[in-house]
Amino acid sequence: MGAVLTLQVAINFVSPLIPRYLIGLSARDTFILEFSSTMVCLILAGKVGSNIASEVGTMRITEQIDALEIMGLNSASYLILPKIVAALITFPILSLLSTILGILGGFLIALSTDVVTVYDYIHGLHYAFVPFYVTYSIIKICFFSVIITSISAFQGYYTFGGALEVGKSSTKAVVYSIIVVLLFNLILTKLLLT
Repeated sequence: MGAVLTLQVAINFVSPLIPRYLIGLSARDTFILEFSSTMVCLILAGKVGSNIASEVGTMRITEQIDALEIMGLNSASYLILPKIVAALITFPILSLLSTILGILGGFLIALSTDVVTVYDYIHGLHYAFVPFYVTYSIIKICFFSVIITSISAFQGYYTFGGALEVGKSSTKAVVYSIIVVLLFNLILTKLLLT
């Protein structure tokens, strides 16, 4: 994504009035503000969300959750809380890794082609850096991790019927998670950046 973004920005910045270092700045800010938090979570909503919903849903229809409740355990906290905590730990790490790899991809394009010089790209990465953008990205991904795991666990926990309903719950978990992530992306951007 970083390589493609750098190429597209470089191709579209054709005016001699636009400094070439803005290519690096655009790549940096795009990855920090949107791609690494929102796009990664949309991908994770599909993978992690469907996995959680189908796992918990299968436990519900095979009566494993009922067995936990008969033993006196709070099945929701026993099954769902560890998933939320794991998401709160791993999602920000994946987001930061995505940012680093995206910016590195842009650097490799600067290194291997002549669309932008390495100096201009690196200058753009450093130019007018706002450290709060990284904090903003981590805040967003933490919210998104709770949203994805909560919605997916809810869909799986309240699955009744058979295998067909588990599949439906898994699909609903992904769709609802994506919609709520996009909605909260707008809300958090409005609250934190304006």
